[in-house]
Amino acid sequence: MTKTTTTAAVAPTSEQLDAGRRAYELDRAHVFHSWSAQETLDPMSIVKAQDVYVWDADGKQYLDFSSQLVNTNVGHQHPTVVNAIVRQATELCTVAPQHATAARSEAARLIAELTPGDLNRVFFTNGGADANEHAIRMARLHTGRKKVLSAYRSYHGGTHLAINVTGDPRRVPNDDGDSGVVHFLPAYPYRSYFSSTSPEEETERALRHLEDIIVLEGAGSIAALVLESIPGTAGIYVPPPGYIEGVRALTAKYGIVYIADEVMAGFGRAGKWFAVEHWGVTPDIITFAKGVNSGYVPLGGVAMSEAIYQTFAQRPYPGGLTYSGHPLACAAAVGAITAMREESMVENAARLGEEVFGPELRAMAERHPSIGEVRGAGCFWAIELVKNRETREPMAPYGGSSPEMNELIAALKAAGLLPFANFNRLHVVPPLNIGEEEARRGLAIIDEALSLTDQHVV
Repeated sequence: MTKTTTTAAVAPTSEQLDAGRRAYELDRAHVFHSWSAQETLDPMSIVKAQDVYVWDADGKQYLDFSSQLVNTNVGHQHPTVVNAIVRQATELCTVAPQHATAARSEAARLIAELTPGDLNRVFFTNGGADANEHAIRMARLHTGRKKVLSAYRSYHGGTHLAINVTGDPRRVPNDDGDSGVVHFLPAYPYRSYFSSTSPEEETERALRHLEDIIVLEGAGSIAALVLESIPGTAGIYVPPPGYIEGVRALTAKYGIVYIADEVMAGFGRAGKWFAVEHWGVTPDIITFAKGVNSGYVPLGGVAMSEAIYQTFAQRPYPGGLTYSGHPLACAAAVGAITAMREESMVENAARLGEEVFGPELRAMAERHPSIGEVRGAGCFWAIELVKNRETREPMAPYGGSSPEMNELIAALKAAGLLPFANFNRLHVVPPLNIGEEEARRGLAIIDEALSLTDQHVV
């Protein structure tokens, strides 16, 4: 039975508030933040979190509609996960990855139960970026080829190869052009690169473009194709019908390893354990992180097919990590998967997507001229904001923000909602165990705040 989160608004203690203010001072004095100009930052100091709520150093409570970085799928401080970490810490805090440990073995077994097809072997990493790095390394060694295909408007991680595989503006300052990556245009019906007028046309034209890229680049030189099953930070643009099946068919036709990046979309976020299940497709490799243990301890991984595994059955795999399969991280994964199953969180996400988020966001789009499109599945939705529905001019430029978006974000926070925004989009990505009442309350806050962006429609 699904748990309905009904956390009371219990204010943080004075000690927690003092610690939060001290944390802010030390942060500004010593911490170097990612993806940021350091002296322009004013980070929120979070002093407490519970279920679907967080509190800042001023004692203000927020409904977390961001799941932080879309990873706290089971919410904050879930007792099953916390207790699993505590039990593991009292038994065995850490061990070198060459040894077998109960937490890692059980986590691998549970993940193998959930992955489609014969993806029954799991290599653990520290997060999603290195999961993609190792997946590509495996594909290159398996095929003896070098090139990697990846879509524009994608994100695959911040490490060297992963950022080069990425197809959003964060790649550009780090792209040295010698990584062997070839980018192709994605199927994105709302902003079609192929002048498509229907989802079916988008699928047909996008697949033709992809096959042209494969042929022109030389199919025999391409090791892997990396594709987010539903792109996350890049826009939660759900692939049109037939596209994922077509990608799978092309990779099989040309002997290319198909890597499904499920780092954000996986572990229930899109209403299935893995988003690729929406299309009944089995890739050669799935990469995962984030929701596997809700980020309670850093963990990622590569789930591979038997064919990929057999490449390294008698041949050493040239790669590893000191913290691969860390006992605390794997114990958290066991706890998170157990909680998700016992509380039917994946089913709850699917129901909320069908009965609450989808209908309410579509109704919102009818009321607000600044909404160009809403799209998503499960607890994984995007509101694309525009200044003009006819021209689809975005409310913020690609790769940047705008005063209009900043005004919207400030209003949402003032109303007690912690948002996730990127460029001209507002993402609706709460924990999967959010209750219907809280989900509707968060949507109501967004609904009211969008009156601000409506004022900028021309």
